Amino acid sequence: MPDVQPLVSDFVLKLKRRKVEGSHAVARQTAELLRSVVSQHRMGSSANQAAALADAVRAVGEQLIAANPIELAVGNIVRRVLHIIKEEDISSTAVGIEGLSVTVDSDDEFDSQHDDRPTLSAAVLAAHARNALRAPSLQTLLEDIPVSPAISRTASSTGDSDGKSKSAGDKSSTRKLKHDVIAAIGDLIDEIDSCYEPISEQAVELIHQNEVILTLGRSRTVKEFLYAAKEKKRSFRVFVAEGAPKYQGHVLAKELVEKGVQTTVITDSAVFAMISRVNMVIVGAHAIMANGGVIAPVGMNMVALAAQRHAVPFVVVAGSHKLCPLYPHNPEVLLNELKSPSDLLDFGEFSDCMNFSTQDGSPLLNVVNPTFDYVPPKLVSLFVTDTGGHSPSYMYRLIAEYYSADDLVVRRKSTA
Repeated sequence: MPDVQPLVSDFVLKLKRRKVEGSHAVARQTAELLRSVVSQHRMGSSANQAAALADAVRAVGEQLIAANPIELAVGNIVRRVLHIIKEEDISSTAVGIEGLSVTVDSDDEFDSQHDDRPTLSAAVLAAHARNALRAPSLQTLLEDIPVSPAISRTASSTGDSDGKSKSAGDKSSTRKLKHDVIAAIGDLIDEIDSCYEPISEQAVELIHQNEVILTLGRSRTVKEFLYAAKEKKRSFRVFVAEGAPKYQGHVLAKELVEKGVQTTVITDSAVFAMISRVNMVIVGAHAIMANGGVIAPVGMNMVALAAQRHAVPFVVVAGSHKLCPLYPHNPEVLLNELKSPSDLLDFGEFSDCMNFSTQDGSPLLNVVNPTFDYVPPKLVSLFVTDTGGHSPSYMYRLIAEYYSADDLVVRRKSTA
């Protein structure tokens, strides 16, 4: 892939340097890159073109995931594209089998007039179907597939013409597979871009008149959700926890006020003090795991515990590109990342506390700045996605519709 490798290297560098952050931006750019990979992939003459195409996607996917493991949306999109390739391959194979059955039927009608040409049996068709639906292997090569004299005579009489038509048919099916995969990835990109609309449409069903809602930090999905409720003439009030140390809650509060939403900014430490006045907690997510757990901005677990203590519904709104088929205990999952201490402290003021003059050479003051919290599924009341509302116990079934079980670990298959 000489044409696409510079694009891959550039995106890998951006991920490593954290130039691209946020699940939506990462997911969209990953999907666009993989569409370019598929578009530039040269479909060779191997029997299983879908496997070759999937290997090319895996090769790029490995690099992207390793560049920034904390951005789980990268792996999500890679697995989605691998699932798309399999679905399109199965679809094209099914169409081919239907065409084969139609041809056999027409041959049977012709054979009824020429008794010296035996018809294809059901066993032959079943063997052809089995071989078409799986990759070539030693077992399939050694299977006993009966060949009728009519097929042998036809092959010998037609000669090169059948070979040319078969070759043309293979090239046509290869082009169709590639075209269908590119179109499906385009649909995936559209789905990522438009995920806010179907989520926001459900706001009226959850937010009622004169309710008090609590949120933490700044989430575009939450913002669009609240905007939709306001546009439907719902009157409600929002408590926004400021989300230290980045204080993204201040930005969200300003945006809500500009839309005419009554907003109150509170400190993160005041969540427990204010939760008794709240009717519902609505928050965003960085990723939703297969067990229904949530990786969210730091401080979210504290909010979830406060909501559980006061029996306040804890609702998570997120697009389907944030659904991760892995579990928190999987070794591929990096649950957290430590950001720069400069977000918390001014080194100029605290330089005296950070000297290395102690006996063991370690500083007296250490600064830890984690990025995410993990919220277990037992603390979540409801997930609102672009496919509707779901309970935490249903998430693994929803995730199974988007990913294949054998693609959970993105790794190129060994050719040895």
